[in-house]
Amino acid sequence: MVLAVKVRRPCAQVSAAANDLSMMAAGVQGSGWPSLSAQLAGELVRAATAAPSMHNTQPWRFRVRAASATIELRADSGRTLPVGDPHGRAVHIACGAALFGLRLAAAAAGLEAHVRLLPDPRQPLLVAAVRLSGGHRPSEDEQELQAAIWKRQTNREPFSNRIVPAGIRAELAEAAGLQGALLHFPDQQETRRLLHLVADAERDLLADPGYRAELACWAGGQRDREGIPEQALGPRSPEGAAPVRDFTPGQGQRPVRYAWFEEHPQLAVLSVQAAGPVDWLRAGQALQRVWLTATLRGIAVAPLTQPLETPDAWQVRDPQSGTGHPQMILRFGYGLPIPPGAPRRPVCEVLDPPPAGPDIPSGH
Repeated sequence: MVLAVKVRRPCAQVSAAANDLSMMAAGVQGSGWPSLSAQLAGELVRAATAAPSMHNTQPWRFRVRAASATIELRADSGRTLPVGDPHGRAVHIACGAALFGLRLAAAAAGLEAHVRLLPDPRQPLLVAAVRLSGGHRPSEDEQELQAAIWKRQTNREPFSNRIVPAGIRAELAEAAGLQGALLHFPDQQETRRLLHLVADAERDLLADPGYRAELACWAGGQRDREGIPEQALGPRSPEGAAPVRDFTPGQGQRPVRYAWFEEHPQLAVLSVQAAGPVDWLRAGQALQRVWLTATLRGIAVAPLTQPLETPDAWQVRDPQSGTGHPQMILRFGYGLPIPPGAPRRPVCEVLDPPPAGPDIPSGH
């Protein structure tokens, strides 16, 4: 699977970063599958783990098979959300986003990533196998997107009332389409309906003690490896429902921060044609490409997925023009710079040792 790209303006900084990766990848050349160095594999995995995930659970593990230049991506069953994500949809979306980051880092290093989704029915947690080969010439688009991996953040602060131009919206929609997804921008009336759905879904979720316990486990306080730290939670609105998730309900000892949000939040809905593990993985790859493209254009993004975590997820589809299966609601706009957000675990904590025995069959 090779990234479809279009050429953009030169960027000296991202070219230098890509050159560093290319030097590490010097041993992976030709049409065969030579050994993958530990240093290069570590950098590719590090780029993958910068992906977004629900509550920053980071539900992924990687296995490097150096002899065949293959990196396997697995869902981590120990980092699931039984209440908020009972079917594993969010886990697969997160793994799909991580997969796209790995593909981008490989492309920037001059490698082609040959991807097989769900390659072994006997191993349902094995969501992708990525076999690398040399000879790829990274485009400026790939280099820029790869550099944006380290700048992408979730911004739960208020945005300005400035409208994102149609040209940028079209670029974001194209980014989703390149990964087999659809990005729809609802009008103001539909946006109001979606925001009401978000508020209603959050109220229903907060009534569940199990859901509140999950939030308490993953959000708030000081965090240096996983979860969402206090400073990244976002404020509440003095007018009532805010267009950000309430991560710390009922914590009376916690000082509440208030701020005025934009008058008309701008939303986008990411959809795919079907609903299943492979489709969720595609949605995750599209999500990461859209988010990185937005980052390059100075657009802030925050997910609003509460309705998609309930049995009423079908209501997110636009009743007038919606097609496909919605997988993500994104609030986007122009926001002020924010401090570094959610932390990440070190690469060594997400790597599994390769077992003895043959690799996964290499058929495509």
